[in-house]
Amino acid sequence: MSPQSYHVHVRRIDGARNMARFYALSIERTLFGEVSLLRAWGRVGTRGQQRIDVCPDEQQALRLFLSLLRQKRQRGYAPCNTRPLPALPARSSRSATPAASWS
Repeated sequence: MSPQSYHVHVRRIDGARNMARFYALSIERTLFGEVSLLRAWGRVGTRGQQRIDVCPDEQQALRLFLSLLRQKRQRGYAPCNTRPLPALPARSSRSATPAASWS
């Protein structure tokens, strides 16, 4: 397999339709050296579903990868934001109130 890495994660979010979906594609080698296309999809925030397609060679896996990506892009999926997450605000110095004193 070439040193080129094939991974993509796309999302389709439409608040008006209460839709938040993801689709991930990756070309990987199996433990037995076969080339496989890994797919994962579902609602954002869930584990979703997964499927692994074993291909006879890298070229066929790449054709399937690009075909699926093209279909998803036509349906409105867009690449995920790859910027790093913003830093969390500093924690306050107050200690947490014990749960027993809440009553």
